[in-house]
Amino acid sequence: MHAIKEARHLIEKSPEEESSKILSNLVLALETEASFAISEIYKLDMDQFGLALSILKEWRLDRYYAGKARLFDAALRAAELQTPH
Repeated sequence: MHAIKEARHLIEKSPEEESSKILSNLVLALETEASFAISEIYKLDMDQFGLALSILKEWRLDRYYAGKARLFDAALRAAELQTPH
């Protein structure tokens, strides 16, 4: 649950940063079962790369539904900022 919470805080704090965008896209792909280019996580620094791997592990457990929902909401809001109007 720590990775999900940490990612949510990172995305909410700085949704415009490249790392937040990558993590948001990862979360959106996991939630919607869409494709995600795994090579994107290689753009992250080592700490954020580890965070991405931890998100994958926690997501798989699927018992942290409330934390995932809040993270998904933050990722969705960040994705909306990326969409040209």
